[in-house]
Amino acid sequence: MGTKEMEYFKSFKDISKIINASLNLKEVLDLITKNITMILHVKACTLFLLDRERKRLEVSASFGLSEAYLKKGTLDADKSITDSLGGNAVLIYDVQEDSRMQYPEEAIREGISSILSIPIPVKGKVIGVLRIYTAHPRKFSDDEIELVSGLAEMGGIAIVNARMYEHLQEDSQNLITDTWEWYETMLPNPSC
Repeated sequence: MGTKEMEYFKSFKDISKIINASLNLKEVLDLITKNITMILHVKACTLFLLDRERKRLEVSASFGLSEAYLKKGTLDADKSITDSLGGNAVLIYDVQEDSRMQYPEEAIREGISSILSIPIPVKGKVIGVLRIYTAHPRKFSDDEIELVSGLAEMGGIAIVNARMYEHLQEDSQNLITDTWEWYETMLPNPSC
């Protein structure tokens, strides 16, 4: 195994530990985007999730992009690098020349040259995309695409686990509240 592969393996292992150490969804997603940016030595990384209607991509975590760029407008699922929502990794080598870009002028102003878009699958269904942005035109190696794809899959698992945990927390709180309310109805009325 070469130096680059060892670095990727170590990074994959480190990010796995991070994901397994927390059930706080925002914290996990922020760490994933930050670590991918650092590992690949790129400008930025953003994780988008599809909304409930599967019509828009919503920013769930980002590292390295300005607030202005993140708030540039709605990313329509059927207009924004749609092949990645079909389950394929997609490279936009030059944002100025690619018709799949929904906001090319904003990307140019942000200093973005290339975008790699990787699907986030959960049980065979794409729930979002992980996007990597570069400041200079760049092609990604198969190893880099495999690394990011693996991290996207782990991110999908982390999202499901964190959401289940949040629902369990809500359900247990509701059960406690309901039980307490029932208990209070059983107590004698002190005003009698």
